Amino acid sequence: MAAPRRGAYAEEAAEVEVLNANVEKMKALRKKIAASHGRLEESGKIVGDALGPMYANTQHLQTMGRNIDAIQEQIEKLKAPLDSRDREEQIIRSRPEKVGLQEYMSSIDRTSKALRGLKSANIKSNQKAIADLNDLLQVGMQNLEQVFRDVLRRDSTPIEPLKQLTTKQDFPRLHPKTISQLRTINQHVAGYSLQVTQPGGLSPSARAYATERGQYITLSLSNLATATMSTARKVNADAVYKQGSNGITLYAQGLQGMYTAEYDSITNVFTREEWGAVLQATCQDSLGAFGKTMQKLASHVQENLLTDCYLAYEIVDVVSKASLELESKTGELKHAISDALKPVRETAKSSLPTLLNDVRTKVQQMPTLPQDGSGVPLTSDIMTRLQLMTSYLPPVCSLLRSLGDGGWSAPNTGSSTSSLPTMKSFDVGADGKDLFSHYATDTIDALLTNLDSRGKAMLRGRSLQGVFLANNISIVERMTGTSELGSLLSSAQKLEQWRKASTRAYMDAWKEPSTHLLDQITAKAPRPTSTGQAVDSAAIVKSLSSKDKDNIKEKFRNFNTSFDEMVQRHKSYKMEAEVRRQLGKEVQSFMEPLYTRFFDRYHEIDKGKGKYVKYSKAEMSSVLSSLA
Repeated sequence: MAAPRRGAYAEEAAEVEVLNANVEKMKALRKKIAASHGRLEESGKIVGDALGPMYANTQHLQTMGRNIDAIQEQIEKLKAPLDSRDREEQIIRSRPEKVGLQEYMSSIDRTSKALRGLKSANIKSNQKAIADLNDLLQVGMQNLEQVFRDVLRRDSTPIEPLKQLTTKQDFPRLHPKTISQLRTINQHVAGYSLQVTQPGGLSPSARAYATERGQYITLSLSNLATATMSTARKVNADAVYKQGSNGITLYAQGLQGMYTAEYDSITNVFTREEWGAVLQATCQDSLGAFGKTMQKLASHVQENLLTDCYLAYEIVDVVSKASLELESKTGELKHAISDALKPVRETAKSSLPTLLNDVRTKVQQMPTLPQDGSGVPLTSDIMTRLQLMTSYLPPVCSLLRSLGDGGWSAPNTGSSTSSLPTMKSFDVGADGKDLFSHYATDTIDALLTNLDSRGKAMLRGRSLQGVFLANNISIVERMTGTSELGSLLSSAQKLEQWRKASTRAYMDAWKEPSTHLLDQITAKAPRPTSTGQAVDSAAIVKSLSSKDKDNIKEKFRNFNTSFDEMVQRHKSYKMEAEVRRQLGKEVQSFMEPLYTRFFDRYHEIDKGKGKYVKYSKAEMSSVLSSLA
């Protein structure tokens, strides 16, 4: 067994030897590999240090190449507009009619695009090219502006507005084809204008529109302006203006119609932001002509204020309505028209205190008054004046509101301060009809006050003065009741006061015959006997002394004389029918009871012979009734 064990050990020892030998080989190989790796790293480092700069140079060259390509591309782009400048210049410097409007505007669009490209490049060397293109575009815009004017002129032949007004036709607008051309041209011109000028003003095309169409409107309205002035002139200087006889209504309607039509055309050509400014500029000249006409009319009215103030009222009414209509349709021109109307409005406003002052002046300047007590023509004239005012109630009420309640009573000094506003004039809520009622009442009161004063100074006798005042009151009442004044005036109470005053004045003269009927003789005596209900005249007369009887006879004689004189005087007066009835009734109601009482007591004084008692009760009643 020892021999096999030693053999196994020898075999294992041999294997160990082999393994050890292999290990030694591996170590030697590892050392060689490590040495080779070290040499390789050293070589790689040397190679890297050598190739690094070359790689960097390669990248730089690649970037440079790309930049050069980009620059060349930009140069080509920059060269493109410069290369096309000659072609566009040939088109733009030609007339649009020659190359066609659409092609002309396309050339301008291309030139504008090229100009924007040059400006965005911000290259100093492009400045000359930019200036050349700017000049070229300016030429193009001038040509387009001229085309704009030419297109406008084809549709701007002056018209005669009277035809549209009399036939109730619409005022002409620009043709749709014309509007399309104008709108396109305006877009180019206005767009270029915004690039080269500060915003806020009118573009060249808008100014051209305002010039051409403004001239068209002014020329079209010139005949209406002339007609308005010619119809204001009067053949008879004293003639009162007749409503509707002046041409102002047609002028205002023509103005309104043309402006409205023009606004419709403007809204189809320009942008919304431009509408108001273009309309104002377009209407400027015709509004100036309108203002001059208003100034002339104001001067004409001022020179004939008492007869032609109604023309001023009509102008205020007509023009104010036209202004409101225009504002509702366009939102413009109200203030411009109001400024043009101002001279006429101020003249119309000044007429109201002037007319009131004229009442006082004319009454005080009367050289004589009718000696029969009849009413004066001035009363009818003043009432006719008030009646005429009711035909112009809206403008008159507007003027009265601007004066304020009572503002018409200020003395008329003829100075411009009469038109200055007062605190009352700011009461815009005042009822115009109430103000007119106050004004008319003040006018009537001024008339009657001055007539009463003048009558007392120039007519002899209270009776005649009373008849004179009553007749004029009657004319006032009649002319009030037969016109629109009746529903407007609130002067009934004042007129009643005047009527009572005139009646008192007239009845003052009847006191004289009434004094002869006062029974002073039997006033303190015992009541005489009577038969039944009747007064026993015979018993009363019998109880009188001879002296008292003579006194009663004298009273009857004096009464008869005085009464007959008053009856004759009453019948000699010229009285309005209403006045005669009213005063006759007043006399009867005053005299008849007095006479009846006196007659019942003393008629037996002459035993029915009629020597002293001239009138029986029935006869007295008949005479008194005949006075009414």
